Amino acid sequence: MSGAASRPWPLELRLDAAKTTLSVAFDTGESYALAAEYLRVESPSAEVQGHGPSQKQIVTGKEHVKIDGLEPVGNYAIRIRFDDGHDTGLFSWDYLLELGREHKTKWAAYLKAANRGSSSG
Repeated sequence: MSGAASRPWPLELRLDAAKTTLSVAFDTGESYALAAEYLRVESPSAEVQGHGPSQKQIVTGKEHVKIDGLEPVGNYAIRIRFDDGHDTGLFSWDYLLELGREHKTKWAAYLKAANRGSSSG
């Protein structure tokens, strides 16, 4: 249990009234405000991530996506239901922490990849 005890644990998950931002506060003192669009395009689902790093899909057109609901999954994750119908990704506490900590890098990589694809088609 020492491994589990040393892992950051979420103290609070809060969805804003506009349903566009999920705020997550961890017991480490870290807290992150994660935009619905960012969560949607970085969903841990196979639809987005594929079955390996080389299969990741760049999901575009989600600038106005909202979060319809949050559903706990055991004591390790949440399922986020988006208003575009996507609800297959399970966001573990570790993954939410990663999304917060690596936001700048992940978001820049997404924007670069999305812009590259926007001129074709």
